[in-house]
Amino acid sequence: MRVIAIDGPAGSGKSTLARQLAQTLGFVYLDTGAMYRALALLTQREGVDESDEAALTRLAHALFIEFRCIAGEQRVLLNGEDVSEAIRHPDIGRLASRIAVYSGVRRVMVAKQREIAQQVDGLVAEGRDTTTVVFPDAILKIFLTASQQERARRRQAQLREQGIEMPFEEVLHEIQERDERDSTRADSPLLQAPDAIRIDNDHLTKEQTLQRVLQLYHERVGRASPQ
Repeated sequence: MRVIAIDGPAGSGKSTLARQLAQTLGFVYLDTGAMYRALALLTQREGVDESDEAALTRLAHALFIEFRCIAGEQRVLLNGEDVSEAIRHPDIGRLASRIAVYSGVRRVMVAKQREIAQQVDGLVAEGRDTTTVVFPDAILKIFLTASQQERARRRQAQLREQGIEMPFEEVLHEIQERDERDSTRADSPLLQAPDAIRIDNDHLTKEQTLQRVLQLYHERVGRASPQ
């Protein structure tokens, strides 16, 4: 099983890099954040109290998430329903961030993520604990980051593409709050793994970031291959 794990704070470009990397290498792309968003969407629909860890953990157990390539695009299916657009609403993202702090929820989701990896030959996984908790033995670990200001700018542009207008200061405040929540939670906090390679992409294009990681992967695979 070949796994490339990409970690880092919200808005650093993990999803874009992981999608491009998986497509280039012919690997499966695992968006762990989408899984928590799907759980958040179900939590909202079922009217589950977001402070009830036991109820959220039971809901996570019952969750069935699939990633399917439809018309060349990866889609997220929740219990058979395509929720790719629904889970991208800012409210769902905020809820996902809040319920993801619970240890019970994270244990269930990590198990589901590892199960997906066991079913494929090559996987690119991205999320905020993929290198430290989910796939600690990944063949390549990347910690992708950027300044809070740059990440807020990107997030604002992304929201604008979705038809959602938010003031920059509000987006920046959300990024700062999320960084604080992710880095201080008791279970699987945001940390750079000791053996992860840090890439600051403040001044890198998407293509430059992709080429840098591809180079690192091929170097890693080359060293691991028998002579």
